[in-house]
Amino acid sequence: MFIACRVILMCNVNDVYVHFPRLQVLDEGGDSLSDEECVKEKLRLLQEFLLTDTQDQLKILEDKLKSSELSTVSYAALSVLLSTDEGVEQNRHLNGFSENGSHKDEGEQEGAMDTQEEGDAIKSPSAPKGRGGRRSKADSEPKSELQGFTAFDYTPYVTTAASLHCVQDAEYLVFYKWCILFPHRISSQYQGHTPPPKCPDCRQYLDDSDLKFFQGDPDDALDEPEMLTDERLSLFDANEDGFESYEDLPQHKITNFSVYDKRGHLCPFDSGLIEKNVELYFSCAVKPIYDDNPCMDGGVPAKKLGPINAWWITGFDGGEKALIGFTTAFADYILMDPSEEYSPIFALMQEKIYMSKIVVEFLQKNQDATYEDLLNKIETTVPPAGLNFNRFTEDTLLRHAQFVVEQMESYDEAGDSDEQPIIITPCMRDLIKLAGVTLGKRRAARRQAIRHPTKIEKDNKGPTKATTTKLVYLIFDTFFSDQIDQNNKDGGGVKRHRCGVCEVCQAPDCGKCSACKDMIKFGGSGRSKQACQKRRCPNLAVKEAEDDENMDEEEVLPVKETKKMSQAKKKKQTKNKISWVGEPIKTDGRKEYYMKVCVENEIVEVGDCVSVSPADPSHPLYLARITALWEDGEKMFHAHWFCRGTDTVLGESSDPLELFLVDECEDMQLSFVHGKVNVLYKAPSENWFMEGGMDDDIKVIEDDGKSFFYQLLYDGDCARFESPPKVTPSEDSKYKFCASCVRNKERGVQEVPSVYEPLEDEESDSKVFYGLATLKGEQYRVGDSVYLPPEAFNFGAKAVSPVKRSHRKDCVDEDLHPEYYRKSSDYIKGSNLDAPQPFRVGRIKEIFCNRRCDGKPDRMEIKLRLYKFYRPENTHKGPKGAYHSDINQLYWSDEEATVNMAEVLGRCQVEYAEDLVESVQDYSSKGPDRFYFLEAYNAKTRSFEDPPNHARSAVHKGKGKGKGKGKGKAASQESQDQEPQETTVPKLRTLDVFSGCGGLSEGFHQAGISETNWAIEMWDPAAQAFRLNNPGTTVFTEDCNVLLKLVMSGEKTNSLGQKLPQKGDVEMLCGGPPCQGFSGMNRFNSRTYSKFKNSLVVSYLSYCDYYRPKFFLLENVRNFVSFKRSMVLKLTLRCLVRMGYQCTFGVLQAGQYGVAQTRRRAIILAAAPGEKLPRFPEPLHVFAPRACSLSVVVDEKRYVSNVTRGNGGIYRTITVRDTMSDLPEIRNGAAALEISYNGEPQSWFQRHIRGSQYQPILRDHICKDMSALVAARMRHIPLAPGSDWRDLPNIEVRLRDGTTTKKLRYTHSDKKNGRSGTGALRGVCSCAEGKPCDPADRQFNTLIPWCLPHTGNRHNHWAGLYGRLEWDGFFSTTVTNPEPMGKQGRVLHPEQHRVVSVRECARSQGFPDTYRFFGNVLDKHRQVGNAVPPPLSKAIGLEIKKCVQGKMENATEPVKQEKMEACN
Repeated sequence: MFIACRVILMCNVNDVYVHFPRLQVLDEGGDSLSDEECVKEKLRLLQEFLLTDTQDQLKILEDKLKSSELSTVSYAALSVLLSTDEGVEQNRHLNGFSENGSHKDEGEQEGAMDTQEEGDAIKSPSAPKGRGGRRSKADSEPKSELQGFTAFDYTPYVTTAASLHCVQDAEYLVFYKWCILFPHRISSQYQGHTPPPKCPDCRQYLDDSDLKFFQGDPDDALDEPEMLTDERLSLFDANEDGFESYEDLPQHKITNFSVYDKRGHLCPFDSGLIEKNVELYFSCAVKPIYDDNPCMDGGVPAKKLGPINAWWITGFDGGEKALIGFTTAFADYILMDPSEEYSPIFALMQEKIYMSKIVVEFLQKNQDATYEDLLNKIETTVPPAGLNFNRFTEDTLLRHAQFVVEQMESYDEAGDSDEQPIIITPCMRDLIKLAGVTLGKRRAARRQAIRHPTKIEKDNKGPTKATTTKLVYLIFDTFFSDQIDQNNKDGGGVKRHRCGVCEVCQAPDCGKCSACKDMIKFGGSGRSKQACQKRRCPNLAVKEAEDDENMDEEEVLPVKETKKMSQAKKKKQTKNKISWVGEPIKTDGRKEYYMKVCVENEIVEVGDCVSVSPADPSHPLYLARITALWEDGEKMFHAHWFCRGTDTVLGESSDPLELFLVDECEDMQLSFVHGKVNVLYKAPSENWFMEGGMDDDIKVIEDDGKSFFYQLLYDGDCARFESPPKVTPSEDSKYKFCASCVRNKERGVQEVPSVYEPLEDEESDSKVFYGLATLKGEQYRVGDSVYLPPEAFNFGAKAVSPVKRSHRKDCVDEDLHPEYYRKSSDYIKGSNLDAPQPFRVGRIKEIFCNRRCDGKPDRMEIKLRLYKFYRPENTHKGPKGAYHSDINQLYWSDEEATVNMAEVLGRCQVEYAEDLVESVQDYSSKGPDRFYFLEAYNAKTRSFEDPPNHARSAVHKGKGKGKGKGKGKAASQESQDQEPQETTVPKLRTLDVFSGCGGLSEGFHQAGISETNWAIEMWDPAAQAFRLNNPGTTVFTEDCNVLLKLVMSGEKTNSLGQKLPQKGDVEMLCGGPPCQGFSGMNRFNSRTYSKFKNSLVVSYLSYCDYYRPKFFLLENVRNFVSFKRSMVLKLTLRCLVRMGYQCTFGVLQAGQYGVAQTRRRAIILAAAPGEKLPRFPEPLHVFAPRACSLSVVVDEKRYVSNVTRGNGGIYRTITVRDTMSDLPEIRNGAAALEISYNGEPQSWFQRHIRGSQYQPILRDHICKDMSALVAARMRHIPLAPGSDWRDLPNIEVRLRDGTTTKKLRYTHSDKKNGRSGTGALRGVCSCAEGKPCDPADRQFNTLIPWCLPHTGNRHNHWAGLYGRLEWDGFFSTTVTNPEPMGKQGRVLHPEQHRVVSVRECARSQGFPDTYRFFGNVLDKHRQVGNAVPPPLSKAIGLEIKKCVQGKMENATEPVKQEKMEACN
């Protein structure tokens, strides 16, 4: 009691004892009174002390009045309180307690929400915001007998008020004390004169007996930032992709919560206080998002969370209770059970939420129901158990009508555009009228409050609806109608939504106005999509005909078949009248060739296009071009097939009139011809680049049943759409020229090795030697170096290769390590043990063919005699030798091998370093296929020697370009000296959209292909990072939709005066639209949010359509190609094809391009007409096969990229050791932004990543500061490869905060895993025995996290959580927030007891050490995790560079007449 008294009066307890020594006697039990009498005596003494203290406070106020620090009115109001002598008698009934201590009966009170409504007119004063110095009872000594009395429940408020340094709050404090002492007098003083005083914050009446105060926090309650790092919340706190999107916050559940204002008043949160920016806080127990048990067990006690920036409802989660949530600046919280004192307030909230649930669910299924039907439903519904109300009435419905209607509006807004809004049902219109609901008023206030909160910018910068060009809009309209803001519809109309409430909206469509006549339901086309002109009101929202229109669009979609290309399909012969027209123009053996034929009275010529009837009448006609007509016993034609769009990757998204050339052809009987058709070639216009955004019709030609068009050649294996090659038949072959035959023959010839230039002076009896061989269009000469598969030859030295050994220990103390048994597999995620060896490299010594029995060379089997080159890891030094060596360093060897020419995988350049005219670094930087050697390796003596003369003299053999050139050493040397310089490629002016911190642009810069003039990034820290690294770039930190709308409207600058790129300025467009909607690593996903985010793809394609760049790149997560049954991929390609772009897609693995990380990404490439479509880069590094599954299945067909090397590579894999072994040791929570390297780089990667210029300062080698318990767990994870949480010992550990962990107790049998070898139990919850989970089984503060063995059996034993990286392995996909208990849990340093640092993650992505990041540690992690690895984008950039370079070289060379070959 004394403690409560002391806290209320802010006095020292000794002062109380001085004034009332009897209190000390009573407190020490020194009196013979009974417990009840003792309590009464203490209460009497305490009241006397309060009275004395209040009189002292009034004396202070008098002094302030004299010094003008207090208003006269305020002093007069307070003086009235002491004008009579009623105090003592009144106090005997303090706060509803009678003298015998029993509580008086109270009538039912009105809810806090209604109180708020009455007080809305009273504005809260804008008092300065002080920081609360509130103390809880838990902060003080042990509880006394009187602690339960309401008089002592006001602690938080009083202390808070006393800490405010303003006169107003001091006055309020005194008044508040008198409300405690004289509640009846206060009420009588104000009754009938002025409204009783309200709290200036929560607006509750101060003399209301229902006014309750927060009871205080427990001792172990944590502040919000500290609580969010607690390990008990970390498992589902860091989801797979971390917080990648702009809006993501961690989500948790809270129980035993109380909501209060800054004065400690418990108050409702749904009464408009948050919308009015009143600061509300809450205390609670915080639980992980997956924990559905509302009990306190397992919760993290938290105090004064907030202020609350928004509250929201997310649904009912399959149960009876709604998921209500709070949003603070730090996290989202879903509410479970309130505290006992907060239950009455929360009950009203539950009541109206459940009411809205009833109404929504009822009207979903009964949209024609009347108001009476709804009342019947409400009154017959029994409230679920556990809620604090037992029946519903019409009064209940009307009381909460405003809230119910608001929920309806929110529900309708979240629905699909083709769903009828519930708000316009007859029942809801009646309710709106009856209850006097104001539509939109409170919703607008709430939206504003959430969008512009006091301490959060959560929704401030969210993307707007997609700004689109007409063409992109028309293609995506069906799938993204809710997201697209299209202001340029035919007729200039704008899509709007009807309110459905006003009399105009409730009237039927007239059917007579122009808008009605265009509606589908009235027989129109439905193009204008305008509402009836007689129904247009300010709130027009919903188009009545939209459902029918969308249904019709779906019905006309072509039927998709799973069969392959046309020539594999069965055709149907027709009984046509066929006769030749004219005489044969050529006779070749038995074949007589004609130029014309008459089919069913229709003349068909060579070069015309015809349709062929399919055997299945439901399938559309096959279409082909006739390339030859002849008779050879039967009337025949040669068909060069066209492919319909439905038979391509475009599927049902394609234009039904668009065809694609394919390299497929066959001979057919003319009797299969159905009829003649028109197929037009749609060539790009001369002004194509400036026509962006001007297409106003998706149609290219009119559909007359016989007309089609084509513009691209399609490769069905790689899904490549390319401009058809220009071919002109020679005059003597026009009658039977087939471009498909020509190209197929050329490819066939290239696949077969050939030899040329026999060397007569080197003949032998068994062999014929040659100077030149060709394979796949590449020429090889003696002295050239080549790639071969690893199995092509072995080495004389036995390398110390890593042995596939089990990492499981044989003898483990199961009592000490009770979870180790879960490590049953030897496979370690992130291990390189299965990675293949890189290609063998050899130098051609001889090219020969063996002689057959008749003495002639057997050219079907061409052989190469090679000198072997050793890589450092092939020597006796093994992988350690490779670690310190350059990745392109080799050793000469006199060992030889003979291989088949067909095994050759490509050519490379190997030079003796001493003969180079430039540095090794400059030489190596000019391309990936450049190697060098300084020494020779002798396998027998295991020694390194100077290379022999024949190794040094042969380095400059001819490059194999041009037949018959470069013979002999002198010619080779001359050829080398006269080697033309590489064509200088001008850098493309580039716009990087969704640029992040700039990983994509950085790679393009390294490739030398682009100059990023403009970048768009909404998230400010990432935009600032981009500026730091690209000071010459104009970076727009705003919505891409807003910028595009500005440009399309003719603006030259934005609101900040930054110059906007104009049409014709952008030569390359690159970017990765945010992928949260379809990322495989997005744990918390919602359908509406997904569609919203995906609409950014639409915006990005509109940028492409408007600017028409020469090259276009879209990067996204691998699941982009599968999202929505690949529909987003199809529509993206469809847009590009319709624009006229050549395009393709593929999946690349970043680990194959030089980073120690598995990261698969979908890439879409496009090239403008006249440019060459880039190919995807061949892998450079070998990588773990499990991570290299890169094919894509779309509509049951498997597509592969053009990559030919598969899992092979020219270099070894990059490891974690290569990546970061040189970085200095740091501790958990290291925060020094700049430190010294403290050492030289050890590996090629480290030398490369540090850069050529000396940089003594290492930046951003900082890491997250994990909690004491997490730090202890990390400290006990062994250093062995594959170690994770299953290696943790079950011991008690003293933490750095002074607390001690507990041992995990195993309390149940485990049906799946049995018992340990010592007979110990293995279950931690009753569910291990097959029973329901028991909350009492939960354990916390244990070194082994209880939740992991609890659910490990159904989650692959949570392998990898708290996992260490392996020095010789690789990173999992670098996420935006490394968490030991996130799904990407392998984030611990291989040797240090911490999570990986920002710089280590940046290196895993391939960022140079000089690259800068911006913001705090989590901002920087997010920038790194969201980026495209620069080595990956560099590899793509080099392919684009090849295309630009090739076009430039072709433009400077004289045009060659291509020889056309006839088909046989």
